Amino acid sequence: MKTALIVLSETLQAQIFAQMEAAYPNEGGGFLLGALEAETVTIREIVQIENVFAAEEQYHRYAMTPADWMRLEDDAEARGLTLVGYYHSHPNAAPIPSTFDRDHALPNFTYLITSVQAGKAVEMRGWRLRPDRQQFDEQTLKIAAAE
Repeated sequence: MKTALIVLSETLQAQIFAQMEAAYPNEGGGFLLGALEAETVTIREIVQIENVFAAEEQYHRYAMTPADWMRLEDDAEARGLTLVGYYHSHPNAAPIPSTFDRDHALPNFTYLITSVQAGKAVEMRGWRLRPDRQQFDEQTLKIAAAE
């Protein structure tokens, strides 16, 4: 599968890191809004979404409601943006998609996963699920200097 380029500003990465650190020791997450041109995904905005998974499972699971998806798609479109993906954290774990992530992901979306170790965001990696849903492929993540 072709590797896509994900472009994320330092500012947005810092916002994601702050959100994921605040959610620790539970998982946190949200939506990535931006543009897709050829094989480049440019993230322009992020929108944090409350984790609605059962409270006792939030330390290793993250979920949002279908209503969140519908609202964000409409909101993004109204502002000339596209819902290009989703971000979430893995507390005390590597930023590698889990089987649960794969089972609940959609092909053609960008997934950013942040590893939060002892309350500190330490690493972010980007992924895309293959169309056959068998596995994720890591994408190239470019952190762009703030403008």
